[in-house]
Amino acid sequence: MWNIECYESQAGKAPVAEFIDSLDAKSRARIARTLDLLEEFGTNLGMPYARHLEKQLWELRIQQARNRYRIIYFLATGETFVLLHGFTKKTGPVPRGDIEIAQRRRDDYLSRR
Repeated sequence: MWNIECYESQAGKAPVAEFIDSLDAKSRARIARTLDLLEEFGTNLGMPYARHLEKQLWELRIQQARNRYRIIYFLATGETFVLLHGFTKKTGPVPRGDIEIAQRRRDDYLSRR
């Protein structure tokens, strides 16, 4: 079993948890199920649920009705994934700005470990 934790800023904010909490019940349930798959299969979880973005960053892909949610994460230690950034995807590839947010949070997380 793999571990999943949400990134927390130095101020104690957990942006991915806040993003998930802001969604409707069905979307939260679909995200919880997809996170369960990540916990169970870890690095073996592939498409359509997980996809490598770049360097250490991966995206968790969640589809609920017409909404497409993405959670960017990375493997922090041997068996722990850290959820860095969550957003609703509109069209096309993952926006560069969202990847940069995740990179900053990853760097912050690693600098404090």
